[in-house]
Amino acid sequence: MSPLRQKFIDEMKLRNFSIRTVSSYTGAVAALAGHYHRSPDKISEQEIKQYLLFLTEEKKLTYSTCNVAISAFKLFYNDILGQGKILLKIPLRKTTKRLPEVLSTKEVERIFQVEMNPKHRVLLMTTYAAGLRVSEVTRLKIKDIESQRNLIRVDQGKGKKDRYTVLSPRLLEELRSHYVRFRPQEFLFYGTDIKKTLSRSAAQRIYYKAKKKAGITRGGGIHCLRHCFATHMLEAGMDIRTLQIILGHASLSSTAMYLHITMKHLGKTQSPFDLLDISDFKNPT
Repeated sequence: MSPLRQKFIDEMKLRNFSIRTVSSYTGAVAALAGHYHRSPDKISEQEIKQYLLFLTEEKKLTYSTCNVAISAFKLFYNDILGQGKILLKIPLRKTTKRLPEVLSTKEVERIFQVEMNPKHRVLLMTTYAAGLRVSEVTRLKIKDIESQRNLIRVDQGKGKKDRYTVLSPRLLEELRSHYVRFRPQEFLFYGTDIKKTLSRSAAQRIYYKAKKKAGITRGGGIHCLRHCFATHMLEAGMDIRTLQIILGHASLSSTAMYLHITMKHLGKTQSPFDLLDISDFKNPT
């Protein structure tokens, strides 16, 4: 590893970046260097801009992916190299915000009912029942299941924050059966090695396979189960502030997105037209 790359990684560690962010940022700078076949400190600001155009216009990468590269370049060139060598002033690109597709409760049932490995079924059930991210469910440990309090502890979730989410009594029964059958040692959903977690990509493949068997073509990857949990909880009457805490959202606006999805909530919303006193109104002839 070059001293420059190590300096970049050390800087991100000092800033308490997640392992995933460190990997993404170093990968973005390495890809830039590979594109020009030169060390990144030999690449000009204009070349960086041309590379970003290449990513969007030729490789057709999404704005969110390009924003990761822009953030990585800003940190590397502004803070690591610095001292007037290159001072990037590239604004982040506006991303298109889309509402996630959410499955109905019947569709979620169909996914759980298809033929699959019992371990895989409980993995998907836990993801939905507790509203977990894929990185959270794959790292779930036996000690995180607090059955006496009907809670699941999410240890160091997104943003390196601990939180609690709900433990369904029905899910608890499934988890107990899972424990008796597969005897996990530490991680509830281990991979090929009982001492290591199941990979996120493996969890995604499990979900896609089950969804295909269920004949469901919409809704994206396994994160859809978290979207379903949030939407169905609002439809069941949970208040949005409690849901925010359970999901681990830093901002209430992130949770409010689900208000745009839940049709039951929309159906109960009264139009101001219904408040008008126009009972005696007659159309002019």
